[in-house]
Amino acid sequence: MPEPLKNLLHEALVGDMADRIAANAPTFDSSRFVALATDGLGALELMERSALIRDALFATLPDDFTQAAAILKASLPAPGRPGLTGWMLLPVNQFIAARGPDHFDLGLDLLKALTPHFTAEYGIRQFIHRDQQRALAIISHWVADPDQHVRRLASEGTRPRLPWAMRLPQLVKDPAPILPILTALTDDPEDYVRRSVANSLNDIAKDHPDLVAAFIAGHIEGASPERRRLLKHASRTLLKNGHAQALANFGFGAATALTCELRLVNGEVTFGEGLDFEIRVMNAGETTQSLMIDYAIHHVKADGSLSPKVFKCKTIMLAPGQSHAIERRHAMRPITTRRYYPGQHRIAILVNGWESASQSFLLVMPD
Repeated sequence: MPEPLKNLLHEALVGDMADRIAANAPTFDSSRFVALATDGLGALELMERSALIRDALFATLPDDFTQAAAILKASLPAPGRPGLTGWMLLPVNQFIAARGPDHFDLGLDLLKALTPHFTAEYGIRQFIHRDQQRALAIISHWVADPDQHVRRLASEGTRPRLPWAMRLPQLVKDPAPILPILTALTDDPEDYVRRSVANSLNDIAKDHPDLVAAFIAGHIEGASPERRRLLKHASRTLLKNGHAQALANFGFGAATALTCELRLVNGEVTFGEGLDFEIRVMNAGETTQSLMIDYAIHHVKADGSLSPKVFKCKTIMLAPGQSHAIERRHAMRPITTRRYYPGQHRIAILVNGWESASQSFLLVMPD
């Protein structure tokens, strides 16, 4: 089994942090820092451990943030010299998020210096929350930075719904202020940055689907293969939801003169096994059609209602008179993100976002 995430912050790491800070601050009380940062550490989860170490930084770094920031910046790695890096910088993020917004430009500059050694996306969000306009005015200049990590911070740190971090409600409500940042990074040379742009657009699409579909439409003409992949990844939620404009952006118009058949190999599935099915589509029209074929499993909920979950299947080009068969097995087994209930489930085949065939099947829980 993999190590629990909480073990990323451990006593040896705290000792290394103390040594690397003390090398740049002779008056830093390493012993006190270690004692405070490890007191009860083993009983805590990851973010609780980080908060404990952050509090130890509060107690042992100067109260003057200007002085504390100078020590932390000097303690970052330099050529030929180890420094604070990796998971050591999670509690440093929290320290800057708590103290930095009162020293706005200095705090953001420190996060910019930190991000090549560990992500600063957690720390930056307090600055955006405190003064969005001022923060974005600074962050927008980072899109041209020579360091890919700084450029990625401009897109990742401003994501409205960044997982594992505080939500940015102003940007959830109105994401327009970050669209210029995402536009500037759409053709970034690094896939690492482009994927962050795609993830941010996908975040926005959950609240503003038409806005993102229009953004994609405005950037797809003449797109390079790299940008096209970014835009496709950014549209993944819209495509799963059958958003008409999003589908049209990638050539998936309304399927016409199309026959779709669904055959279940087993209409009764014992939990832990799988649903075997076959899809057959035939183009009875006179033009070749581009088809995105997905399927949705409508799971039974605790109250007996059904809740759909869409799964990707296949994308094909189908010539006039041509048919195509797809065989699939959908596993019905334990996963951490879903609780299964017995009863009549439903599978629906979606062609270019439209439900084209469906059947019910019975899920049986073993004794």
